[in-house]
Amino acid sequence: MTIVASALTPPYWQQASAALAEADPAMAALVRTWQGVGQLSSRGDPFNTLARSIVGQQISVKAAQAVWLRFEKAAGTVVPERVSRMRLTTLTGAGLSSRKAEYVRDLARHFVSGTVDPAHWPQLDDEEIIAELIQVRGIGRWTAEMFLMFNLLRPDVFPLDDLGLLKAIAMQYNGGQPISRAEAAGHGQRWQPWRTVATWYLWRSLDPLPVEY
Repeated sequence: MTIVASALTPPYWQQASAALAEADPAMAALVRTWQGVGQLSSRGDPFNTLARSIVGQQISVKAAQAVWLRFEKAAGTVVPERVSRMRLTTLTGAGLSSRKAEYVRDLARHFVSGTVDPAHWPQLDDEEIIAELIQVRGIGRWTAEMFLMFNLLRPDVFPLDDLGLLKAIAMQYNGGQPISRAEAAGHGQRWQPWRTVATWYLWRSLDPLPVEY
């Protein structure tokens, strides 16, 4: 995750925050504390966002940014058509691991072929987009859910594989004792259709610095 300077903020934010505050006292307290301390924002370009997510896997934000800048320089223009034709040796020469080089090129080729096609995403539900994205090597469900939240700004994503979310729910609703994914899902039912926003507030309870995907 990286901090983003410009933002396309979701129009539903205030409505969602008000609805969540009515859902239960703990969520109301989180909304009072963290409302106005940033909110979700979108980088805008789907290919760049997904490529950055691959580049940044399992390395620090600082290291990921350094590799990304070298990758940008090697590509000239970070667009699917260009990246799909790059040699793996060129990608690894820019600092990507062999596996990440394969993943980034595979992502580009999915965009070029149309098997990953942002143009039809407005007509698809969340699960359909996730199914499309996880066809790409290096993109799992968690990455796809982060993309839905932070790039497409979908309002009702609930990433139950996110350890921070599970920890925050445990702290707020279970006296700090660990909870299962099923228990977390049960808590999430009361926050529909705004579980993305609930997740954001729960993350803030652990880390006051908002980050963007």
